[in-house]
Amino acid sequence: MTPPVFIIAEAGVNHNGDWVLAKRLVDAARSAGADAVKFQTFQADLIVTPTAKKANYQMATTTQGSQYEMLKKLELDVAAHQTLMAHCLQAGIQFLSAPFDIPSITLLDQLKVAMFKIPSGEITNLPYLRAIASHKKSVILSTGMSTLKEVKSALDTLVKAGQSKGKILLLHCTTEYPAPFEEVNLRAMLTLKKAFGLPVGYSDHTQGIAISIAAVALGASIIEKHLTLDKTMDGPDHKASLDPQEFAEMVQAIRHVERSLGEGRKVPSASEMKNIPIARKSIVASNPIKKGDRFSEDNITTKRSGSGLSPMLWDKVIGRRSKRAYQIDEDITLS
Repeated sequence: MTPPVFIIAEAGVNHNGDWVLAKRLVDAARSAGADAVKFQTFQADLIVTPTAKKANYQMATTTQGSQYEMLKKLELDVAAHQTLMAHCLQAGIQFLSAPFDIPSITLLDQLKVAMFKIPSGEITNLPYLRAIASHKKSVILSTGMSTLKEVKSALDTLVKAGQSKGKILLLHCTTEYPAPFEEVNLRAMLTLKKAFGLPVGYSDHTQGIAISIAAVALGASIIEKHLTLDKTMDGPDHKASLDPQEFAEMVQAIRHVERSLGEGRKVPSASEMKNIPIARKSIVASNPIKKGDRFSEDNITTKRSGSGLSPMLWDKVIGRRSKRAYQIDEDITLS
């Protein structure tokens, strides 16, 4: 039996640097039915220069200031991590975080986080990848902005540095907020699966829930989607996130889809069996038939119910002589 789709609520930096708001995101993720809630672990001083520009979507969704100034406000310190992990444990939801620098990798390892999520922007960061591999945890590798060649290079780097390939999962992703539907290229998820023989999933930056549901129908084993408490809040990712009600609707739809996929055999389901004699037809008399008459298109037809002779035997009936008399709508028999 295929394991259930693992659904990650990407809280990311939607806490706006406030660990109380972060705890509320944990609760919202749990209530919505997510399996895990994921944050971001970084030190702004280590991941961006003071003069680095914001992305266009960041300029549109945040107040004035540089990317460094924006990120500095969104850091979570060690105490906040410990508080959130304890709160996740109490709430019954898995805590995850994506590290963006090597000291943050070390911190998450010391906090005994179960797996690492490698953000799309780090897929070409050789020393970072080696640091991830050194801890030999399970890894989710997001592949936004990358070519198949770059994904292969990252996987080769991880494996050579000690990472077990069997503990790597790949996420297809379009790194834009929100991602345009025409650029999603969801079939690339299947390309990744075929190329590397690894479990695949989808990190969804589109608006709405349709693409996550489609990804599950295509075979995604992981879905990651941003969660916010309020889309109108100041911050880079709120606008491209789902609110708690939308996230819950997505989770419910995913659970419906995965239950609907089945094992692939084409046979009538248990609930269909009782409807076969109701929905299908039988061969019946369309006019009164006397004993010895030949069956023809003038005196037989097909009608419900399907409890009698199957219409697939029509050619065997036509031309035979009737062994008894039939009234209109009476089932024809060959005996």
